[in-house]
Amino acid sequence: MYPKWNTPFRYIVFVAALAGVIALFYLLREAIQPFVIAAFTAYLMNPIVKWLRLKSRLSHGWAVNLVYFGTLLLFLGIPAMVTPIVFKESRMIAEDLLNLVTQINQFLARPITVGPYILYFTELSGWLSDIQTLFLNPLPNELFHMVETTSIGVLWTLVILVSIHLLLSYWPRIKNYLLNLPPDPYKPEILNLYLKIQSIWMAYLRGQIVLMAIVTVVFTLAWFIIGIPGALALGLLAGFLTLIPDVGPFIAAVLAIGVALLEGSSWIPLDSLWIGIITLITYLVLINIKNFFVRPVVMGKSVNMNEGLVFVAIITATILWGILGALLIVPVLASFVIFWEYIRRRVSGLSPVWINSGMPFVNDPDEDAIPDQFIVEEETKTTPAHKEG
Repeated sequence: MYPKWNTPFRYIVFVAALAGVIALFYLLREAIQPFVIAAFTAYLMNPIVKWLRLKSRLSHGWAVNLVYFGTLLLFLGIPAMVTPIVFKESRMIAEDLLNLVTQINQFLARPITVGPYILYFTELSGWLSDIQTLFLNPLPNELFHMVETTSIGVLWTLVILVSIHLLLSYWPRIKNYLLNLPPDPYKPEILNLYLKIQSIWMAYLRGQIVLMAIVTVVFTLAWFIIGIPGALALGLLAGFLTLIPDVGPFIAAVLAIGVALLEGSSWIPLDSLWIGIITLITYLVLINIKNFFVRPVVMGKSVNMNEGLVFVAIITATILWGILGALLIVPVLASFVIFWEYIRRRVSGLSPVWINSGMPFVNDPDEDAIPDQFIVEEETKTTPAHKEG
């Protein structure tokens, strides 16, 4: 029988361990964002793993491998098929732009006679020549920097991919371990807190799916009305890329505008350049309606938060932390509200379990995640945590 640590020594060890964890996070601060991306991606894929386990009765490992490698093949296969087409069309657009610059340069190099006046635009012509040279002959240092940045991005992508598989494979064990960390008397309330926060994230995921569906329908109809070829595919792509704030819709818009510039409209008797301008204006109008009105309303309703607060939070997170902050700020803020309410009730001497009709409350069906001894209490009602199957 080993002797127990005395109370002062336990506190010293706890503070030292906490300081070590904080120091480790500080040293690895540059790696936090890729791991957050991996964790969020694994969280999005985990419901598919659960559904596959329930429907097929596969083991957790087989379900994880099927979902992970199936998703990986999908994301690698689509770019592999689309890249040659996009590259070819991008090269054609680049050649057209360079030819246009050359023609404008030649036009400006000659004096222009307007009545009794002769206008010279030689300085503007020289400026255009400098721009053309810059694009045709990039500096070696910029090329080296681009290669270095690309290499680092590839390495971080590998880290994210491996981390996603690890989190999907071991998440039930990790969750079980974390839920067993508190002392036995506090386990029921910690489980209850976890389930409330989990319900917020699931509601946020449902809100994202609703938002993706709205964007898909609206942009498909918009491109169809304009007469852009492949309107359905471009609309589906716009809806899917909505998951990535700012960058995703921008990529979808660039593709739609590129198709409009190359193919024109199937029924509007205008030059393809004007069709591209119409497509750009339509995109700017729709994306601003989505960002300033639709998205705050959908996300606010999904997590029961004020739409104005959601709007301010998204804009602030975009400014401070970029795309990842805009993507995660709403569920993180809602989770903080629940955690703060829990702390407030405990400090005030109230019951740690409360009923909030605005916040959905669901039980986790994952049998590996909730130990048998856990009990979820809601006021005077006691409900055992059920096991799956």
